[in-house]
Amino acid sequence: MTLPEKTHRRHALIALGLAASAWMLPATAQTWPDRPIKLVVPFGAATTTDIISRVVGEGLHRELGQSIVVDNRAGAGGTVGSAQVARGQADGYQILMGTVGTHAINATLFKNLGYEPLKDFVPIAMVGYTPTLLVVAADGPIKSLADLKAKAAQGQGVTFASAGNGTSGHLAGELLKARLGGQMLHVPYKSGGMALNDVMTSRADFMFYHPAAVLQHVQGGKLRALGASGAKRSAAAPDVPTVAEQTGSDFDLVAWFMLYAPSGTPAPVVARLRQAAAATLANPEIAGKLAAQGVEQRPMDAAAMDAFGRAEIDKWAALVKQSGAQVD
Repeated sequence: MTLPEKTHRRHALIALGLAASAWMLPATAQTWPDRPIKLVVPFGAATTTDIISRVVGEGLHRELGQSIVVDNRAGAGGTVGSAQVARGQADGYQILMGTVGTHAINATLFKNLGYEPLKDFVPIAMVGYTPTLLVVAADGPIKSLADLKAKAAQGQGVTFASAGNGTSGHLAGELLKARLGGQMLHVPYKSGGMALNDVMTSRADFMFYHPAAVLQHVQGGKLRALGASGAKRSAAAPDVPTVAEQTGSDFDLVAWFMLYAPSGTPAPVVARLRQAAAATLANPEIAGKLAAQGVEQRPMDAAAMDAFGRAEIDKWAALVKQSGAQVD
């Protein structure tokens, strides 16, 4: 075979290979998924993240035609489940419901995180965000933010509870302490439910927690909501003024939830997941169920999700360092 013939044959084989690759990529999108998909929730059952994940999973099931199996992998502030997905096969059959904790706070909080939030994951959809509510016991002596500030200024041992060191509730409390001044002591609990019980019985003075968990107790007369942690009022509790508007400060901390796939997931599968997630979140029934949990939607494209993730890591890093919280 002459050199021109060899060159022609090599070019023909390359062209054939490229054509085969171009054919295979759409085929991947067309055949995926052909079995159930595991949605890893890095927190326990009945938590806000779990409830939201099951709502989203319901919608994804309808869109993709496959079962969405919710797998609770709690532990170490969400790092156990997140690391599992980061190290798992990038084939679209294991995805993660990430949070402000797993993909922003933990980046600074943990010395050895076990995964890189930006490098090891590709964002699928911003599910939504929720301001937390500052709550106190309804029958306690603190009736307003001014009362809380006065008690802290007098050094009367104000305590604030949270679901653990480095959680959004902990850092919101630290920011409030910085804005109001005075003496406040953080008391971390093993779970948000335990912390909330102690606030209702005045064993702890206050805490920041999700509307989905506290509003039933506010309405039941066991808790009083003094403020919302976002820059604007929570749609779930529009009568509760924000901390920012009461203090004239830039207080703005919200919890958020984002669906992720591990990096390396085939582009057609990522595109199909994004399409299914967008349709799910646009579904009025699903949107209504999320709103009932206090979740407000903030649609983002891929570039916006990447930029948001980077900005959130920087934002929460400053608060983690200010709080002094650290986990080995």
